[in-house]
Order: sequence, then C-alpha cells, then structure tokens
Amino acid sequence: MSKDNGSLEIEVLLDAYKDRLPASILNEIKEEIEKRGIQDPQLVEKIIKRVYEEYEKSKVEPGEAVGIVAAQSIGEPSTQMTLRTFHFAGIREYNVTLGLPRLIEIVDARRTPSTPLMYVYLDEKHRYDKEKAIKVAQELELTTIENISESIDLDYFNFCIIINLDPEMMENRGVVVDDVVKALGKFKGKQGNIEVKGNSVILYPPVTDLVKLKQVYDRIPSVPIKGKKGVLRAIVRKDGRTGEWYIITEGSNLAAALSIQGVDPTRTISNNIMEVAEVLGIEAAREVIIRETKSVLEEQALDVDIRHIILVADAMTLTGRVRQIGRHGVAGEKMSVLARAAFEVTVKNLVEAAARGEVDRLKGVTENVIVGSSSMPLGTGLVELLARYYSLGKETKTSSEKSGE
Repeated sequence: MSKDNGSLEIEVLLDAYKDRLPASILNEIKEEIEKRGIQDPQLVEKIIKRVYEEYEKSKVEPGEAVGIVAAQSIGEPSTQMTLRTFHFAGIREYNVTLGLPRLIEIVDARRTPSTPLMYVYLDEKHRYDKEKAIKVAQELELTTIENISESIDLDYFNFCIIINLDPEMMENRGVVVDDVVKALGKFKGKQGNIEVKGNSVILYPPVTDLVKLKQVYDRIPSVPIKGKKGVLRAIVRKDGRTGEWYIITEGSNLAAALSIQGVDPTRTISNNIMEVAEVLGIEAAREVIIRETKSVLEEQALDVDIRHIILVADAMTLTGRVRQIGRHGVAGEKMSVLARAAFEVTVKNLVEAAARGEVDRLKGVTENVIVGSSSMPLGTGLVELLARYYSLGKETKTSSEKSGE
C-alpha cells in the first residue's frame, strides 16, 4: 500500500470519530501516527478505538459530586505542602512565594500577592538580541535617585541637598546626569535651582525652614527617574529550549509593561490575578489561576488532575469577577441559606435570610446533611423514578378490599 493511500485511509478512520472525540485529540493521534510511521489501517483503527475508550472512561458520570471530589483532590495533597515561603533562583536574584502560602493567596484572591512577578516576553525583533532585551528591561525597571547615588547629603548651612551620583550604577541603569536633572526639575516645580558639579547634583529647594528642608531631603531618594511604577527589578534571562531572551520582573505593572515597544503583549503575563483581571479581563484571570495553582502543586511534586483545578478557577470567575473561596466570595454567595450559615457567621446568615423570606430548595450536600435528609440530588439521588400501575384485563380488587367483604 502506498504512503498516500495509507494517509488517506487514516484520514477516513479519524473522520469516523469526528463527532465522538475533540478535534485536538484527533490531531494529536494523527501527529503521533505520522511520527511513528504507522501505515497499517487495522493497527490505526485499534489505536483510535483505544483512545476513544480511554476518553469515555475519563468523562464525569452524570450526577457526580464534582465539587466534593475537587475539594478532596486538592485539599488532601495541600496538607503535605511545606510552609517554605521563598525560593531563590540563582544567587538571590529574585524570590517568589511558593508552597502553601502561595496556594492560600490564590484561593483567597488577594488584592496583591506577597511577591508579585511579571514574565515579560519580547517580539521577534527583540527576543534573540540580548542588548535589545536589556534596553527593554531598563525601560521597565523603576530607577530612583537612591538607586544611582553613592550618598545624599543635607547641607543646612547653604540650605541645599547634595546628591553624589554613582557612575557605575548610572551606566547599569542606562541613566545620564540630564535624566537626574529632569527628574529633580519635575520634583521641585518651577521654583528652586539645580546645579551640576561633576558627578554631583546640588538642589536648592524653595524653602527657608529647616523642618521643610528635612522633609524635602526625606523625599529625594524616592524621586523616580525612569521605569515603570511598581517594577522594582528586571532580570534578563535566556530560554535554553528556544534560545530567546525574556525578562522576569520583581514587582508588577502589567498595563505599563504592555505599552513598552518590543514587548510581546500576547505572551506577557503577571502572577497578580486581580491585576490580570483588570487589564486583560476575566478569562485571562481564570487562566492565571489555573497556571499558578498547577505550578505550585507541581513544584511540590503533587499530582492533581488539571480538571479539579479548572473547576476551582471556574467557580472563582463564574460571575465575571474574581471571587475568593470563602465567606466573602464563593461560599458566602451560595443560593442555599443553610450552606451559607454552616460555613461562617451562622446567626447573621439565618437572621438576614429570615428577614428576606428566603427559601432553601435543599439542592446541595451541606443543607441535606443539616436537615438529616436520607437522599440528596446527587449521584443515584439525582434520579426520580415515577411508576404508574395498570390493571391487566378486568379490574381486580385489592387484598384490603377482599378482606373487608
């Protein structure tokens, strides 16, 4: 059989399953068959059939209590996590919260993570050139007066502030003296004077009071020169697999990063879920929840099925905003009064529900356990069987009627 005929038969066999298997799985089967050079139609059909059987087995049964299964599947391995908070990559280059503290941050939907990071990827023109990547990093990294100064002195006699610049740090940050003068010019406003003497910049603030001069002095170190607010450090790294350069930032400002020329907006992402939701939308936030949770579990060598994590992410983003798994979020917004009361603040929930005249339909597990119900609408309890009795032929009297004669 020719190679073309073999490929045609494989296409026909795959086409027979197009309504039963997702396109992504069919494409993967085709790629694997072609890669391994399998031409025998019987073997190909056997492979496709086996994949289909495994796919059917992986489906959730109707009525399955997926929420409980997901909670157990994620909760049990999480108890094995270490409480190690920081992981240092290289020689203290950057740190990131991992393990249980990070998992808690994710499910609590914290406004700001303890160690916000961005993974900034570059476009075609910049990703394979280290120098260009460094320039993008310099545009990202927030540089203040403090970062490029050897010392900042306060001269009470002449009522001025002397900033002694560090030439090496200025070169590393891509800053020149004019940049410092411009930054100080914005800081001081229209009044006051600035003098440059070698590597020293002298600021004469428009104040005549010693207390006010000290206040100006205290604010000088934090005066921004260049970079984006919130991005404390930007480290350039090379991907050993693809050979491209990318940037990891300590601190996050996603909206500002996406506006920089040379940044690839389709791949650049932050680990700050709330920020991603604000900048890129709820679907992107859902994806970050999935990725970050999976990453935390894998770092701890814990194998949790991705579908359990997807279910948690779906629950957190269902309403179009990111909600925590707690009484201020998913648990506190359940339809069931008893389920809300069972979680936290019992009396408050019951009183408010009574005042509003709410009705509990007993659809979930918690509320049925509370009222001592023998069954609930889950699993086999999901099925309601109605039987109608018909008499065969002539009407027959029941046993009770006969005994009454």
